[in-house]
Amino acid sequence: METAKSAEKGALKNPYSTDDAKVVEEGHEIYMAAGCNGCHGGTGGGGMGPPLSNPVWVYGNDGDILFRLIALGTTGLQEQGYTRKGSENVVGPMPPHGNIVKSNDDMWKIIAWIWSINPPDKSASAAQ
Repeated sequence: METAKSAEKGALKNPYSTDDAKVVEEGHEIYMAAGCNGCHGGTGGGGMGPPLSNPVWVYGNDGDILFRLIALGTTGLQEQGYTRKGSENVVGPMPPHGNIVKSNDDMWKIIAWIWSINPPDKSASAAQ
């Protein structure tokens, strides 16, 4: 969570590529263990939370935004000056998971898995 709080806006970049099947699988395992599936579904198809597999990204899909959104939640992201770009039916705001996802490495692996089911704009992805 400290990384998301202290990093300069736009500075967070995913060191992982979706081409690494081991990283993607680890990311999915961490996603499930952190309980993300409770709102976003086991395959990212949605539920109470928005689907991660469709083209609508409420705040955007680059690594910096996704890292901060997962770590800080909707309120924390907005407090940093990020604004909505899209609209999706949701039950409530994204809660912060920075204390649930234990490391930056785990956070990046979750994001690599998300990108494996819904590739970001080329400008948003990491190691290319």
